[in-house]
Amino acid sequence: VEVKIEVVIPEKERSKEEMSPNGKASPLIYKVNGTARHYHLEEHPIASNPYHNPKDVVEASVCHVKDLENGQMREVDLGCGKALLIKESGEFHAVGHKCPHYGAPLVKGVLSKGRVRCPWHGACFNIGTGDIEDFPGLDSLPRFQVKIEKEKVYIRASKQALQTQRRTKMMAKCISLSNYNLSSTNVLIIGAGAAGLVCAETLRQEGFSDRIVMCTMDRHLPYDRPKLKKWIFLQSMDSHPEQIALRPKEFFRTYDIEVLTEMQIAAVDIKNKIAVFKDGFKMEYNKLLIATGNTPKALSCKGKEVENVFNIRTPEDANRVVKLATSKNVVIVGASFLGMEVAAYLAERAHSVSLVELEEVPFKKFFGERVGRAVMKMFESNRVKFYMQTEVSELREQEGKLKEVVLKSGKVLRADVCVVGVGAVPATGFLKQSGINIDSKGFIVVNKMMQTNIPGVFAAGDAVTFPLALRNNKKVNVPHWQMAHMHGRIAALNMLAHGMEISTVPYLWTAMFGKSIRYAGHGEGFDDVVIQGDLDELKFVAFYTK
Repeated sequence: VEVKIEVVIPEKERSKEEMSPNGKASPLIYKVNGTARHYHLEEHPIASNPYHNPKDVVEASVCHVKDLENGQMREVDLGCGKALLIKESGEFHAVGHKCPHYGAPLVKGVLSKGRVRCPWHGACFNIGTGDIEDFPGLDSLPRFQVKIEKEKVYIRASKQALQTQRRTKMMAKCISLSNYNLSSTNVLIIGAGAAGLVCAETLRQEGFSDRIVMCTMDRHLPYDRPKLKKWIFLQSMDSHPEQIALRPKEFFRTYDIEVLTEMQIAAVDIKNKIAVFKDGFKMEYNKLLIATGNTPKALSCKGKEVENVFNIRTPEDANRVVKLATSKNVVIVGASFLGMEVAAYLAERAHSVSLVELEEVPFKKFFGERVGRAVMKMFESNRVKFYMQTEVSELREQEGKLKEVVLKSGKVLRADVCVVGVGAVPATGFLKQSGINIDSKGFIVVNKMMQTNIPGVFAAGDAVTFPLALRNNKKVNVPHWQMAHMHGRIAALNMLAHGMEISTVPYLWTAMFGKSIRYAGHGEGFDDVVIQGDLDELKFVAFYTK
């Protein structure tokens, strides 16, 4: 790879450019397969010093140098916005004070080894650069200039950055798309969830300037899927797709990331590097990322085709469930994360919420019996009725719409709406004859660099098993939102031959009735649970050991 930098500055702009190393970058030439490609780098907002517009700059004294000890953080007010002031190894740093993911106050997070970790969902940021280094979330923190004068600490910051509290990393733009054949692309990404989007963004951040095409069966641009089922977002289950979009339409246009919606892949021809769509359209690719996620399992009982039975998979599903469930009888099948989160959300809205589960305790395999029972007790105190160690035998209808749910125990539950959360299977059926290595459960097998057994073909997200470093490289499936982000980033870096291996710690969160449960690591196969704290009050830490 040859990289050349051309700097062409009009005379009247030259002095301004020389003062602004973080302004718009000059056009670069990037050789792809021997062909020179031009692209530009952009970054918004510019949070470093010097600034283009002096009126956009604020400078303030925020504390005395002795006010902070090493390893301490403080939220400071600059008059028109706040910043996070950090002291580590004798040096001061200043970055945005809110996590760009959901706005958590980072001062309540953890500072360690040059990084601050979000207290809510574990996103991690470099205190020197503001760059995001662990997920979830897409944006980095703005970084502000710190100076010391006469034992006082001053912060100089952009007003815009103080208000937005986020920074989109530098990204390349594609060369003119008019030069391309519509039926060929350099990178094809199947799936438009977190893994697919982070892969596309990482490629652009790393200077990749060729064509990127994402395709999805969904009707919408990539959106924040956890918001569909986490009740803490009071508007999320009654929202429009644009409100929970991960990026606005303009973002995809600006950085030339093409998204083909309502497009399903039927087969992949790895020999000729061609993806075949269900409608017969074919697209050639050079590099391929498969990030198709999973498909919810359906009920196999009698009457499964009746109306008002849902898997919450799309914003439309969520909106319909909320509308139909309000002041009605709801039955939820499956005490999965989805089932339990939806039950918690609807408990205050529905007339009744009943939950049917095959196990004796919710989350038993994941959290253990003691934690599971404590969570179950909380639900029961919030009017959720459990029917455990039984299954649905029949869904009865009246005039085509759901009326009753019949259990194998013989119990008949009144039901206007049924939400099914009995697990999912990897959406990899279209790969069966492809030659790509798939295990007995349908998961795509990848190595630490998210590569499949086929050169140039990568896979990421809920549909893969990968070697987990903290479990001695045991092949695991970790269907967490955070992990999908990291998979996408690692895949993109290795498409560009960086040789980057995944080593992140799995992390998930859930929230129910105002209680947040956070889980770090991978406890599959534990044989003991060590509890510290008060389980009855749900103020505890549980260690899963083997």
